[in-house]
Amino acid sequence: MSVELRAVGIEIGRNRIARLMRLEGLKAKKRRHFRITTVSSHSYPIAKNVLNRQFHPPAANKAWAADITYLSTKEGWLYLAIVIDLFSRRIVGWAMSSKIDADLAISALRMAIQIRSPKPGLVVHTDRGSQYACREYRRFIAEHGIVPSMSRKGDCWDNAVAESFFSTLKVEIKSEKLWATRSEARTEIFEYIEAWYNRERRHSSLNYLSPADFEKCRPVA
Repeated sequence: MSVELRAVGIEIGRNRIARLMRLEGLKAKKRRHFRITTVSSHSYPIAKNVLNRQFHPPAANKAWAADITYLSTKEGWLYLAIVIDLFSRRIVGWAMSSKIDADLAISALRMAIQIRSPKPGLVVHTDRGSQYACREYRRFIAEHGIVPSMSRKGDCWDNAVAESFFSTLKVEIKSEKLWATRSEARTEIFEYIEAWYNRERRHSSLNYLSPADFEKCRPVA
């Protein structure tokens, strides 16, 4: 079978491509395994999209976004749940586990609440996953006066800031590599979030300040 380069009208065989790649020291990148983290086919209630893509609240602790992603290790999947303050793009809560469940989502949100002590009325936006729609999570946010908000079905843009963070993280830590253990992955993710992303990484949306420096200029209420 051959590969046709239509733009220049050249047809190159696969064997020739393989030979040229060997000469240049190139290797084909394997397709990464896909892991579903959002299971929305459940019977739990779905919250309204209160956030409605208003990704720039006027102050801290007014609107947070939460989401879950996965990372591959030789011991198996490691799931990362994060909570991000949309005002400063700071990761204010995070948790990691070998299981993707309500406890993971609640642990990340609990950390954020303990650190930030938000006032009642805070909006927390998530996807429609069962981890965020289940009774345990809904009870937890109700106890803390949090207003739930959920993306529309199949619309990842409704939670674009959290999705963008995961994309940035996976590029910058080169997550196509395979960690030997979950513990090794946890250490690197912790260092990335707390030592680099929150304190040092500059954001164009924050006038090229880090989340921590942005909050210093605009103190958290």
